[in-house]
Amino acid sequence: MQVQSELAIANPHPESETITLDVTGMKCAGCVKAVENQLTQHPDVISACVNLITEVAVCEVKSGKVEPATLAAKLTDAGFPSQPRTSQNQLTNSDYVSPADRHRQEIKSSIKQLVIATILIILSGIGHFTRHSLVPGEHSTILTSFWFHWGLATATLLGPGRSILVDGFRGLRHNAPNMNTLVGLGASTAYTASTIALLFPQLGWECFFDEPVMLLGFILLGRTLEQQARGKAAAAFEALLSLQPPQARLIADPSVAAFGQNSVEIPADRVRVGEFLQVLPGEKFPVDGEVVVGQTTVNESMLTGEAIPVSKTKGDFVAAGTLNQSGAIAIRATRTGKDTTLAQIVNLVETAQIRKAPVQRLADTVAGYFTYGVMTIATLTFLFWYFAGTRIWPDVLVNGAMNHGAHHLTHQLSPLLLSLKLAIAVLVVACPCSLGLATPTAILVGTGIGAEMGLLIKGGDVLERVSTIDTVVFDKTGTLTSGYPTVTDCIPNPDVTANYSPLANFSLLQLAAAAESGSRHPLGSAINQAATQAGLLIPAGQEFYTEPGQGVSAIIEQQLVLVGTETWLKQHGIEIEPNLSQKANRLADAGKTIVYLAAGNSLLGLIAFTDSVRPDAATAVTALKRLGLRVMILTGDRQKAAVVVAEKLGIDAADILAQVQPDGKAQTVANLQSQGHRVAMIGDGINDAPALAQADVGIAMHAGTDVAIESAQIILMRDAVMDIVASIKLSRATFNKIRQNLFWALAYNILGIPVAAGILLPNFGLVLSPSAAGAMMAFSSVSVVTNSLLLRRFARSQNKTSD
Repeated sequence: MQVQSELAIANPHPESETITLDVTGMKCAGCVKAVENQLTQHPDVISACVNLITEVAVCEVKSGKVEPATLAAKLTDAGFPSQPRTSQNQLTNSDYVSPADRHRQEIKSSIKQLVIATILIILSGIGHFTRHSLVPGEHSTILTSFWFHWGLATATLLGPGRSILVDGFRGLRHNAPNMNTLVGLGASTAYTASTIALLFPQLGWECFFDEPVMLLGFILLGRTLEQQARGKAAAAFEALLSLQPPQARLIADPSVAAFGQNSVEIPADRVRVGEFLQVLPGEKFPVDGEVVVGQTTVNESMLTGEAIPVSKTKGDFVAAGTLNQSGAIAIRATRTGKDTTLAQIVNLVETAQIRKAPVQRLADTVAGYFTYGVMTIATLTFLFWYFAGTRIWPDVLVNGAMNHGAHHLTHQLSPLLLSLKLAIAVLVVACPCSLGLATPTAILVGTGIGAEMGLLIKGGDVLERVSTIDTVVFDKTGTLTSGYPTVTDCIPNPDVTANYSPLANFSLLQLAAAAESGSRHPLGSAINQAATQAGLLIPAGQEFYTEPGQGVSAIIEQQLVLVGTETWLKQHGIEIEPNLSQKANRLADAGKTIVYLAAGNSLLGLIAFTDSVRPDAATAVTALKRLGLRVMILTGDRQKAAVVVAEKLGIDAADILAQVQPDGKAQTVANLQSQGHRVAMIGDGINDAPALAQADVGIAMHAGTDVAIESAQIILMRDAVMDIVASIKLSRATFNKIRQNLFWALAYNILGIPVAAGILLPNFGLVLSPSAAGAMMAFSSVSVVTNSLLLRRFARSQNKTSD
C-alpha cells in the first residue's frame, strides 16, 4: 500500500497561527479553566485549549502578534510554569525538558512520594489507634505522645506537604483556587486547631494532629497511583513519539556498489530533502523516502496496524518510523522533520487528545467554579453546626467524639471543634480532580489505542458524535469496491468515428487515455493502464479540466475531447444515440460502470468498467447492521450498477442513492440530517470531500485523496472496510468510559459532600473524618483513571477477533 502523509488539519482562521506550550502545575479541572482564562485574556489570542493529562496548551493566535515566550511567562507568573514547544527550542535550549523526560522525572518523584506517604500513614495510624486503645491510667509511649504527633505533623506540612500548601495558597492569591487550595486549607486548619489545643489544654479541645498527617499521606498516595495510571494511559502516545530514530546514515552516492561503507551518522532532524541515506536491516527509517538501491521487506504496522511485511524495491515509498527487516537499501529523502508521515500522525494524535468533547467543556466550566462552591459550602457547614446544629442536636457532640475514636461516652467534642472538623472534611472530600480527569484520560487511552490499530480519530468531539450516529452512508467506488476498476468493453459509434477525420487515427482507448492523463480518478487510471497494456501510443493533450464526479476534458489534435457521465455530456449538448444507450443499459444491468467519449458535438463511443467488491465489505455491512445502524450507498454511478453491488453486500435497494452529483452528495447527507438522522459518511475521493465535511462524522480511507483525508474526522490507515466497524466500536467504548467517569465523579461529589457536611450525624451518628475524606478523594481520582485504562480490554478483544 502506498502510504501518504498529507494529514494536516485545515486552519479555520487563515490569518492565524498555532502556539503550543508545555504547562506544568495543573492539578485539577479548575486549573485547566484557570490556564485557559489566562491565555484567552490576551487580546491577540483567538482561542485556547488545555489538556490536563498531557499538560499541553494549544493557542490559536493572530499571525505575528504573539510571542510564545510571552504567553509562557504569563502562565509561569500565574503559578503554572510553562515553556514553548518548538523544534528550535528543543535543539538550542539546554534547559528545555521534553514531555517524555518530564514524565520520567515525575515517575521517579512519585516513587519517593509513595514511600513518604506510606510511612506517614503508618506512623500516624499506629499512634492514632494506639492512643485511643489505652485504658485509663496506662502510660503513653512516644507513638501516642501528642508532642510526637505535633512534630510529625509539622514535619509533614514543611516537608512533603509544603508544595501542596504553597501551590494551594498561590492559587488562592491569584484568584484561581484549585484542589491544592482545598487540601491546604483543610490540613492547615486542622494543624492550627490542634496546636492551639496542645498549647492551651485548659480550653478542653481535642488534638487531632493525625488528621492532617493522614490527610496529606493519602493525598500523596493517591497522586502517586494516579501518576502511575497516567503513565500507562500515555504509554501508547509515548511509544508513537519514540518510533522515529534519532540518527540517520548519510551517504554521498548510492550508485556505488559498496554504498554503505562511507556513511556518516547525522541527527535525523538535520536530513534535507533530496539527500541519500542508507538503512540497514533491523533499523527504522529516519525520514520518508523513495528506495533508490536495493530491495527489502518493511514492517509498516506502526502506520497501518498490519504486521505482515510489505515488499519494497526501487521506486517504492517508505515512511519514517517503519522497520526495515531484510535488506540494506539506499533511499532518497522526500519528506523530513515535521512533514513526514509519522510526524503528521503524531501531530494528529496529539491534536485529537487536546480537542475537547462538548461534555468535557461543560465539566471544565463546572470545575472552574467548583472550588469556590466547595469553600462556600464548607463555610456554611461550619456556621450551621457551630451556631445551630449543636444546639438542635446536642447528642452529636458525644456521637462525634465516639466516631473519632473517643473511648468514654462522657467525653464530648466542643461545638467549635466538631464544626471545624466537618468543615475541613467538606474541603477535603470534594474532588475537582476527578472531574478534570474523567474525559481526557479516556480520550488519551482511546486515541492511543486507535493509533496502534491504524485508526486516527481527530478528537473527543468526534468520539461524542460517533456515539450518536444511526446511519452510515458509503461512497461506492474505492470504499465498498476495491477502487481499482478494469476496462472490460470499448464500444465505438461506427457512424461517427469513421467520418471524424481529425481523430480518425486514434482508438477510443487512446483518446480516453490522453484526456485522462491529467486526472487521478480510478477510472482514468484504469483507462491508462489498459492503453499501456495494449501497447497503444497515447497522444499528447492540453488544457486538461476535471469536473469532480462528472468527467474530464482535454484538447487533443486541436479538438475538445470529453470523457464522462451521460448527464455531463448532455449538459455539453451531446446526444446519446439509442443504439449506444441500449448497449450501455445491458452493461449497467451486469453491474458495470459506463463513461462516454465525445469530440466536438459528436458521440464517439463508450467504455465500460468493472470494479470488484472488497473481500471484507459484506462482513463490515453485516457488523454495522448488528450495531443497530442503517447502511446506505451514495454514488454518482447508475442505479443498476449500484444495485448489483448492494445485492452482494446485503444492502436494501431502498437504501441506494445513485447518480448523485458531487455537490449533491453533501446535500443528500444534509437531507438525511434534516430528517433527524445522525450520519457517518465514508469516502475516499475529491468528490466525497463535501459530504465528509457535511456529515456528523466523516470517515476517510487513507489510500484516498488528501482533500478527503483533511475533510474527515476519522482516518483508516489500513484501508480496510472492517476498520470502519472497529473505529465506531472504539469511539463508542471510549465515550462510554467518559460517561462512566463523569457519572462517578459527579456522583462521588454529590454524595460525598453532604456526608462530610454531617447530614448523617444527627440520626445515625456517622461523621467523616478529614483523613477519611482525603482517602476518598484520592480514591476518586485513581478510580477514574483506572476505569479509563480498562479500555485496553477493547484492543485485546479486537486483536483476538482479527486472529
